[in-house]
Amino acid sequence: MKIRIITQSQHELPTYGSKASAGVDLRANIEKSIRVGSLEKVVVPTGLFIEIPIGYEAQVRPRSGLAFKHGITVLNSPGTIDADYRGEIKVILVNLSKDTFVIENGERIAQMVIAAHEQAEWIEVERLDETERGAGGFGSTGVK
Repeated sequence: MKIRIITQSQHELPTYGSKASAGVDLRANIEKSIRVGSLEKVVVPTGLFIEIPIGYEAQVRPRSGLAFKHGITVLNSPGTIDADYRGEIKVILVNLSKDTFVIENGERIAQMVIAAHEQAEWIEVERLDETERGAGGFGSTGVK
């Protein structure tokens, strides 16, 4: 699949870490470092603008290393970029640790996965088919 991209970033285009990688790294494109205090949230620009084909979305997800080592995660994970959005890709990060974290220019802040999707056609009915689970909610299928 080919994705059209405009870059106003000082950094290389997003790349896959390996042949089997699902996501590309997104880098902070900032003029000065951003300090993120404990439980603070920030919006970090990437300098990237993309054109996704209809029937696909871009999902913005946390990077596992930042999450585990520093408690930095994508707040609306996964963030969805719709096929008709043409603005700059920006990443909403939150610091869940007790320590301040500093985001530097060019730092890999999130990953982005291109995924196919469908739009549902809603069919209003009076009742739904029965299943073994029924209306059981959170934790209802776990081992007891």
